[in-house]
Amino acid sequence: MRAGFGSRVDQVVAAVREITDFAPRIALATGTGLGPILKDIQVVARIPYGDLPDFPVSTAPSHAGELILGRLGGHDVAALNGRFHLYEGWQKDDIVLPIYVLRALGAGIFVATNAAGALNPELRVGTAVLIEDHLNFLGRHPLSGPNDDRLGPRFPDMSRAYDAGLRQAAVESAEKAGLVLARGIYAAVHGPEFETSAERRFLRMAGADLVGMSTVPEVIAANHAGMRVLAFSAVTNNASGGADQQPDSLEEVLENAAIGGDTIRRVILRMIGEARL
Repeated sequence: MRAGFGSRVDQVVAAVREITDFAPRIALATGTGLGPILKDIQVVARIPYGDLPDFPVSTAPSHAGELILGRLGGHDVAALNGRFHLYEGWQKDDIVLPIYVLRALGAGIFVATNAAGALNPELRVGTAVLIEDHLNFLGRHPLSGPNDDRLGPRFPDMSRAYDAGLRQAAVESAEKAGLVLARGIYAAVHGPEFETSAERRFLRMAGADLVGMSTVPEVIAANHAGMRVLAFSAVTNNASGGADQQPDSLEEVLENAAIGGDTIRRVILRMIGEARL
């Protein structure tokens, strides 16, 4: 992190506190095409990113760019309606700034969702996947640079980046609801281009089941800040890199994200309703 990053977090938190003293317990970050769950929130405050000091503004398609505070299933939540990516030109500090703000506002649990391509041919388009671990191929690390000990330790452990208890609760909630929830390892790449077939085959050989352009920096930051993390992917396209590989398009990603996204929404709502999140 760059020098002064902690002060930047403090400025944003102070700006939010001028609007509301709402203290969320759970934080959500929604990915491309996965915003419908936000409609279930009973909104207390809706703050455009542009109204917050030195806060980045979303430019990715379907990312509205607002912080939503409210109640979901009777629980106090904060939701990022839009995230940030390296391919947009944002710096690593910009991408993780919202995570530290959410932590400072009171959130102890971070739930991330994203749209992802399926490297594993067994994962069909429309499948909802519980992320069990990740591979960071972004070429950047959100914790590089000076460490602010107020935000987290210099050398955080990432061997259990995705909370085992929350993952088990997600599996059990899905089973009770009769929902199919696959499991997999997510690889993060820089983007914005969809990967070459050779890159996809390489990522698969490295052990990844899914590939996308987000989430990993947020998960690293959330762990650094002491939050429990849960994450899901909605499979939007075949990314196996095989002979049957078809060209990908943003339109395809947006259309298919809603399919797996609905399953993810239902799992999260059930977990909250059962007080397992």
